[in-house]
Amino acid sequence: MTETATGADWQAWQRSWDRQQEWYMPDREERFRVMLDMVEAVVGPKPRVLDLACGTGSITDRLLKRLPEATSTGVDLDPALLAIARGTFEGDDRAAFVTADLKDPDWTARLPHTAYDAVLTATALHWLHSEPLTTLYGQLGGLVRDGGVFMNADRTIDPATPRINAAERAHRHAAMDRAKADGALDWAQWWAVAAKDPVLAGPTAERFAIFGEHADGDMPSADWHARTLLASGFAEARAVWASPSDTLVLAVK
Repeated sequence: MTETATGADWQAWQRSWDRQQEWYMPDREERFRVMLDMVEAVVGPKPRVLDLACGTGSITDRLLKRLPEATSTGVDLDPALLAIARGTFEGDDRAAFVTADLKDPDWTARLPHTAYDAVLTATALHWLHSEPLTTLYGQLGGLVRDGGVFMNADRTIDPATPRINAAERAHRHAAMDRAKADGALDWAQWWAVAAKDPVLAGPTAERFAIFGEHADGDMPSADWHARTLLASGFAEARAVWASPSDTLVLAVK
């Protein structure tokens, strides 16, 4: 897909990442739309945004297209995904990217600002277990300005509905199998391609040295997220969008 660092087709990598993520989440764009609807509704069209666990900058990309006067700081630890993000937004002074570990107690010291109108994240915090996620939510309570918002769009599992959960999973995986038969790449296959690319091979090797293989955390319910955010200093918190498997939780400071 790329040959040299200076000639890398970062937009092609973005499209490839989006296709891989959409294989798992066919309603991914709908989540982003509702997220940005609520950013505009609550904090206006010129927000200062923190794109938390930003990956390739998927939220930042959609934010700046939807709200051209916004600014975004993306923060992540993954060197390969950050390489794509930085390459994609090179020369755009509305976007900046920071390398930081969200489990580091001092990660916020790496940020260029001490307060944000909106902190947004999607399909990322499920790899944190409940205890470190509670700690992170407490830190976000200090980063979001009064009247600002935090939104987390991610997989949520309600153990009280096992038959609904099983039916959703079976239906989703049947669709994934059909898409894969048509050539869609899964997570492991996408990373195998990145590992062979002359630009991303090094960052990809570094990435797996940091994280190892992908592993999920506790994936608590949407109600748990709302309760924990309220206990972390937010004034209001609830789900504003949901599919049978995923939820977008919004908290207002």
